[in-house]
Amino acid sequence: MDQPTAKVLAFPQETGEDVLTTVLREGARKMLATAIEAEIQVYVAARADLVDATGHRLVVRNGHLPERTIQTPLGDVAVKQPRLRDRRPDETRESFRSTILPPYLRKTKALEALLPWLYLKGVSTGGFSEALASLLGPDAPGLSASTIVRLKTIWEQEFATWQQRSLADRRYVYLWADGIHFNVRLEDTANTRQCILVLMGATADGKKELITVQDGYRESEQSWRELLLDVRTRGLTVDPALATGDGALGFWAAVATVFPATRAQRCWVHKTANVLNKLPKSVQPKATQMLHAIWMAETRVEAQRAFGLFLETFRAKYEGAVACLEKDRDALLAFYDFPAEHWRHLRTTNPIESTFATVRLRTAKTKGAGSRIACLTMVFKLALSAQQRWRVLNGATLLADVIKGETFEDGIKKQAA
Repeated sequence: MDQPTAKVLAFPQETGEDVLTTVLREGARKMLATAIEAEIQVYVAARADLVDATGHRLVVRNGHLPERTIQTPLGDVAVKQPRLRDRRPDETRESFRSTILPPYLRKTKALEALLPWLYLKGVSTGGFSEALASLLGPDAPGLSASTIVRLKTIWEQEFATWQQRSLADRRYVYLWADGIHFNVRLEDTANTRQCILVLMGATADGKKELITVQDGYRESEQSWRELLLDVRTRGLTVDPALATGDGALGFWAAVATVFPATRAQRCWVHKTANVLNKLPKSVQPKATQMLHAIWMAETRVEAQRAFGLFLETFRAKYEGAVACLEKDRDALLAFYDFPAEHWRHLRTTNPIESTFATVRLRTAKTKGAGSRIACLTMVFKLALSAQQRWRVLNGATLLADVIKGETFEDGIKKQAA
């Protein structure tokens, strides 16, 4: 009797990681080896004309360096780097340095960035073990919660160095200023509500940059004056053309002293909130629409007309709201004297507000920073991270005209007579 035949299929056994990860890691190892091999070949080929008296090449392959392991987001990847031998005299001999695999590299940059990213996005040090085990496997060495303690020390040193850097080579056409408040758990009761003063700027080529971050006593004139004097002392000697900020009188008094040629633009988001706060909820939708019509007007004349309509509509019953809007009339409409392409950037402090929404989210998760310096450092690192995604100002080429002092009327450059 014939025996039945059957083909036995072998399935991968369950392990601590899925098969796809293993395949990807092996592919990464092969791609890395191929890339390094190509780099070596290019290096050697470029020196093929270097030969001794007998015609033998002076720069040649010479086996491999000892294998080492690189930690990556896919797990550990083993790699062997080819060794080179340079037989030229000492004074002309070169040392090969791989741009792909630098000496002493043990973790990829993506992995190095993972730890601060987890911490800054709200993962507490106590939750690191679980998070890292899920991302890198249970046996990833050298990645523990204690790493964050060392990282925070490094960040504090980076922040101190950054705060002392020279600004002599910088020129900021526009400024944005705001005071951000955070809870600090380990400070004395009088200082548990930390005020972080933030100053951002737009360079001559339209790039937004974080200029400085300092803690202050609320948003007092003295605190803002100290901040502005510090950046001026470090080389920021040319007055910016325009500064956008909220209604904190401390900043405006300080900037008028330190950068007297800088014009003031009040933030429409803050002003709208202040005005609506003085109105009953029943009329707030109508008031919002009328305020929107002011700062979205195509010309200053239309804006003034909409401004007057708001004052006339609400003056009889809501004098407080009218006074709040009317007292900053000129500063609210200053943007009309600058290129129309820049208006969306100048009318609000949104560049700061949108960035620090992330910072607030992180502090909410961790119930506030532990200390004053921890708060400053965290703000610094998160802001620099966000800065990489800031886009260039619309109409950046027009900044040259602003710097030269060209006149703009309703956002349009006036032609010389």
